[in-house]
Formats: sequence, C-alpha cells, structure tokens
Amino acid sequence: MAGVNKVILVGNLGADPKAESTKAGTSVTRLSMATSRSFTNKANERVEETEWHRVSVWGKSADACAKYLSKGSKVYVEGRLQTSSYEQDGVKKWSTEIIANDVQFLDSKGSGGGSGGGGGGGGSTMTSGGTPGGSPPGDDDIPF
Repeated sequence: MAGVNKVILVGNLGADPKAESTKAGTSVTRLSMATSRSFTNKANERVEETEWHRVSVWGKSADACAKYLSKGSKVYVEGRLQTSSYEQDGVKKWSTEIIANDVQFLDSKGSGGGSGGGGGGGGSTMTSGGTPGGSPPGDDDIPF
C-alpha cells in the first residue's frame, strides 16, 4: 500500500513573502507561517504553543502569494513535506519544508493582512502548478 504525505495548515504569515525565480523562469515564493494551539496543562494553566513552518509555493500561485499576502495574513495551506540535507561547517544538517499545492487566502477582502490578520470570510484559492501535475521543478531548477 502506498504511503500518504499530506500537510494541512491554517495560520498566519510571520514575515512578508519572499518571491524568487529559478534559472528557467519558474516563480517560487517562500512563506514563513505560524500555527498555534492552546491547551490547559497539569497545573490548570492556559498554555499557547506556536510552531513555525517554511512553505514553498510554485508557479502562478507563487506570483499571487507574493502580490496579495503580507506579514500577518491568514492562510490555509495544503501540500506535502519535503526533507533535504546540506552541509554547514562540515556538519550535515537537515531541513524540512512544505511544498504547497493549494493556498487559500483567508483574510477578508481589503483587510490586507497586517499584524492582526482579518476576518474569516471570502478568501481566494490558488492551486500551485510549477510543472505539469502540480509538482515543483527538479533540483536543477532550484535557485539556491
């Protein structure tokens, strides 16, 4: 049986999107996204934990994210996990990011993100399409 590699996140951007292009001209936008959860611990105290996620959006969706999103924007992201390794100062390090194939803007029209985010209604949907089948380009096409 085949495995499943699927991620669904709803959260806010912690920084403005960073738009880039590959050598072949494919757009890629990097998002820094925060998700939070609240719970009551054993001492009956309310605790909030925040997780940070790196998200890569490809193709026309990348262009739309760069144009319409900003720090604080509320977004829905659906995609897959991708782990890569690199060497820094002789030490092998690992990095995990989310490759988005669906991004929905959850802020109300005209709210423009900002530090507080916005209401929940009327979002926009972007489906990533870096290459046929919605997958990003190969390693030779990555700008870093």
